[in-house]
Amino acid sequence: MTSGAGTGREAGGTPFGESFPEALRTAISASGLSLDRIQARLQRQGVSVSVTALSYWQSGKRQPERQSSIAAVQALEEILEIPAGSLISLLPPPRPRGTNSRKRSSLPDDGLAFAHTVLRPLLARVGAPHALEQHHQLALVSLHDRCDIAADGGQRAVTTRAVFQASTSRQDRWLLVYSQDDPAAGTPVLHAERNCTVGRVEVDADHGVTVAELLFDSAIDKGETCLIEYSVSNDGPPFPECRNTHYREFRRPVREYLLEVRFDSGIMPARCTQYSRTATAEPMRRDIRVDRTNAVHAVALDFGPGVFGIDWS
Repeated sequence: MTSGAGTGREAGGTPFGESFPEALRTAISASGLSLDRIQARLQRQGVSVSVTALSYWQSGKRQPERQSSIAAVQALEEILEIPAGSLISLLPPPRPRGTNSRKRSSLPDDGLAFAHTVLRPLLARVGAPHALEQHHQLALVSLHDRCDIAADGGQRAVTTRAVFQASTSRQDRWLLVYSQDDPAAGTPVLHAERNCTVGRVEVDADHGVTVAELLFDSAIDKGETCLIEYSVSNDGPPFPECRNTHYREFRRPVREYLLEVRFDSGIMPARCTQYSRTATAEPMRRDIRVDRTNAVHAVALDFGPGVFGIDWS
């Protein structure tokens, strides 16, 4: 490392006082390599990192945290011909995982933690600009999420079964809002599995938010119910970081919510906890057991608005 004012570069070192993003940008610029070429060299070493992730790391939008990401940074030091440890040493401590940081903040009045400034443009592009203010014409009777965790601890897929009941006639679609906890991993793929098709889809890649229409095979009238199934899957390995948690945010009450988390056989969580928080009650946490199939589940009845989820260590 150089000393003094911290500008310039010596013997391939990183400038004194730089942050990780600054040092990475400087090293990439000095190497003369494009992000595509760097990704290709990483792949030749058996390290899989997307160009988007590299871009986010050097811009400071994301930081490497998983063990696989740390290994990628070590490989980057070799590829960029800088001293071993010169990038690793600049990484800040990992951000809090699970729900501890979420519990410290209060729930918005509408029960929705997604930023409205992010959601509104997406809703407008799928033809529902006033969805946040409109009275829902569909009551969510039952919801079942099954989250599959891969061997690297990332999220492989989420499969959902939902039952709706119409409060007015000719209801033919449901709007899905999905947040990717690791935007650098890319946009997940939405599949219509049963009694529905995928309509318009809009994505905010910077914030990892997807808004999509799920079109019912047949419109339902007042009092009728509709059952649909869909899934959201991710490319990998490595699979997107999920920060050891999966949760749902409910803007309106749900009669029954079943959340199931299934772990790859190579993962044995030491502890699993279900948690919930609403605008009107104290946050709740309770330990739950892993069953014989290496899975856990939690049930919420007559819940919401609020957040309900499971985290693990």
